[in-house]
Amino acid sequence: MKFIESLKEGMHVSEVYLCKTKMIAMSKTGKEYASLSLQDKTGSIDAKIWDLYSPGISDVDAMTFVVVDGEVTSFNNVLQLKVARIREADEKEYTPSDYVPVSKKDIEKMFFELKEKIKSVKNPFLSKLLTAVFIDDFEFQTTFKASSAAKTVHHGFLGGLLEHTLGVVKLCEYFCDNYSSLNHDLLITAAIFHDIGKTRELSAFPSNDYTDEGQLVGHIVIGVEIVKAHIDKIPGFPKKLSNELIHCILAHHGELEYGSPKKPALIEALALNLADNADAKMETFIELLAQGQEGATGWLGYNKLLESNYRKTSV
Repeated sequence: MKFIESLKEGMHVSEVYLCKTKMIAMSKTGKEYASLSLQDKTGSIDAKIWDLYSPGISDVDAMTFVVVDGEVTSFNNVLQLKVARIREADEKEYTPSDYVPVSKKDIEKMFFELKEKIKSVKNPFLSKLLTAVFIDDFEFQTTFKASSAAKTVHHGFLGGLLEHTLGVVKLCEYFCDNYSSLNHDLLITAAIFHDIGKTRELSAFPSNDYTDEGQLVGHIVIGVEIVKAHIDKIPGFPKKLSNELIHCILAHHGELEYGSPKKPALIEALALNLADNADAKMETFIELLAQGQEGATGWLGYNKLLESNYRKTSV
């Protein structure tokens, strides 16, 4: 099988991929064409069907496995697939696990590392809270380890939520080592919990799409609901500490226009926002560069999250 990460310009492809999305668009000349997003466990690639009368195109829907015959091309130094023929795949033609993108890092090792970070939290109430969710609740552990951090933007793969959370925690540890004003236990706890709502905002793979709850409520509010429900089960949990932790979660996107119900009012909330933003944008850039044509030296296009055109470093 030719996995997407191995594709190069000029290759002929005749493979099965998961069609994540399908839409009919209009070219600048007024001609309709089909735009698809194809996926396997190594990544995704945009595909174009310029002839809507191509055999099988009308039978292909989003979230179906398809047999694609076409040529790998490049547009603005980003690889695309020009599809000549396409049809729905038979169940015997593919193994579903080949089409679920997964972290390149060992998930169990990452989760063990996260549990070690939990041990560093000495505040008895925050420690009990973390233990109740991440240590004692095996069902939640399973869901958390299998969740992504996003639909498409960054860490959009199985284990992505865990990888992103651990990355944010490590950045927060760096802040704690260098800025003595930070409350280590509050910041690390907030970092571990900050995106917990994504376990319900996004559906399980292979769809990895927004749930109704995710669309209507969003992961920040969902996360606060989860944390507050566990806080209420811990006798004597200080109200002030509860409010500070919840504030950090509510403010971790930093700006109201980025979905935060509150802007950071605590130094720990500011540190969490900076760490979350840094890890998300670094991974976004890494994933964008991986999609580009090997050896490309030109500009690769505009990215909304980065708010900039981008290219690979020249040396």
